[in-house]
Amino acid sequence: MELSPSAHVDTFPREHLPPAHAWPTLLREPPAPRYPERLNCGAELLDATVRRLGADSGRRPAVLDGAGVWTYDELRGHVDRIAHALTRDLGVVPGNRVLLRGPTTPWLAACWLAVMKAGAVAVTVLAAQRASELATICDIARVRHALCAADCLDDLVRARVPGLRVTAFGGEGPGDLLRLAAGKPASYEPVATAADDVALIAFTSGTTGRPKGCMHFHRDVLAIADTFSEHVLRPLPTDVFAGTPPLGFTFGLGGLVVFPLRAGACALLAERAGPERLLAHIAEHRVSVLFTAPTAYRAMLGRLGSYDTSSLRRCVSAGENLPAALWRDWHQATGLRIINGIGATEMLHIFISAADDAIRPGTTGLPVPGFEARVVGPDGQPVADGAPGLLAVRGPTGCRYLADDRQRGYVQGGWNLTGDTYVREPDGYFRYVARADDMIISAGYNIAGPEVEDALSRHPDVAEAAVVGRPDAERGEIVVAHVVLRLGLAGTAETVAALREFTKKEIAPYKCPREIVFVEALPRTPTGKLQRFRLRTGALQFPRD
Repeated sequence: MELSPSAHVDTFPREHLPPAHAWPTLLREPPAPRYPERLNCGAELLDATVRRLGADSGRRPAVLDGAGVWTYDELRGHVDRIAHALTRDLGVVPGNRVLLRGPTTPWLAACWLAVMKAGAVAVTVLAAQRASELATICDIARVRHALCAADCLDDLVRARVPGLRVTAFGGEGPGDLLRLAAGKPASYEPVATAADDVALIAFTSGTTGRPKGCMHFHRDVLAIADTFSEHVLRPLPTDVFAGTPPLGFTFGLGGLVVFPLRAGACALLAERAGPERLLAHIAEHRVSVLFTAPTAYRAMLGRLGSYDTSSLRRCVSAGENLPAALWRDWHQATGLRIINGIGATEMLHIFISAADDAIRPGTTGLPVPGFEARVVGPDGQPVADGAPGLLAVRGPTGCRYLADDRQRGYVQGGWNLTGDTYVREPDGYFRYVARADDMIISAGYNIAGPEVEDALSRHPDVAEAAVVGRPDAERGEIVVAHVVLRLGLAGTAETVAALREFTKKEIAPYKCPREIVFVEALPRTPTGKLQRFRLRTGALQFPRD
């Protein structure tokens, strides 16, 4: 595929894209969005929205936290001053990779937008990532600039990245980014980047080895807003967005920055957003659009009566499969229908989903307008409806790993293979079965761990469950369930027997767990995604009752 002339002075991003023959097929015809050759997503998300708002831009809230609210005019002023500081004081040039690290705050979002407008490449990481992880990311992406919240500097300093210039923000030092930006002009002419210039490099979690850097263009950032957000989420300018995923995950970047700004809405960017605090935020700030993972919805269920959640109108779930039982419990408690979805760092955001009357609990949904999906067998050809296979997807976004041979495994025949086992129902809905590596083969039977988890979770004593396979000399693998009981209940031999009997009535007996382990909590990522690999490897010690 021929690329437009780049605006990048630092040509590393273009030079390390996969070869053109290894790219996925990109869909450009309606309903997929189309964009001009020159495009800066930061300018489109902020400057273009300010122009649409007109005189309202000085009154319309753009971002807020516990300390106050920034209007769209105020946000643009902060962003443009930071962009001047990046280019004038720090020497950032278009194409440089800029690491962004800190808790979810308006200042972190402002830094991300400034990096976009300056034509640089954002590499946003988690505040929780440690020195060795940060060093690996900086090495892969050849990062030479970092903007870091002043209270998150320690691990970045310990990473000892050669040649890395670290600039703190929100501190007291004379070289603090916000001090440098304070005296700069409140307007900045954005770099005229190509629509296919790299805007960000998002790193996968690295749970199965060296993390992969996923390179996304300026047009990709807008495409996720003009597909999932526009056609499925359908936000309103009066909405207030909030959620738990950090901006270091593309789920959070889309849900808390890209989507609200594209719609002219407001985002609550809160440093601490656990389930209890999240409910308080919803009540205090009248949050209407919520992004989080199933584990948070489950945790909030028991606390709903203590908070006013009447402002909510949209609830989005991603990061892991949403069990039908949890969907129904939430709907019964709130009257709200959770919008389930599957996305991937490689695809940038959600590509299968459904909203409102189109929702069918227990399924993920339909391909988002602009995307196509199918279920394929080992030969890459579609399997019959109702048969399990690998999920393959293509659309206006797609996988482009940064100089990584694993590109050949993820992209095959122009399709992105997400690593998920799915079934396509005869009516076109897609139903999640398991991650491909979560399938348990026991005595010749294929058993999907999430199906067993869903069955266990329907028992009134079970708060949540995680199921993995454990090697067994006789059966190949056996099904092992890690179960968190509801508060105040103890795991006993009688409880094990009751859970087994219950599960046998819900699913085929051969799928039932042969061993049940009671634990206080399940291992999860900061976005709430279940880490089954830690249960398989025994990387954590879990308490037993």
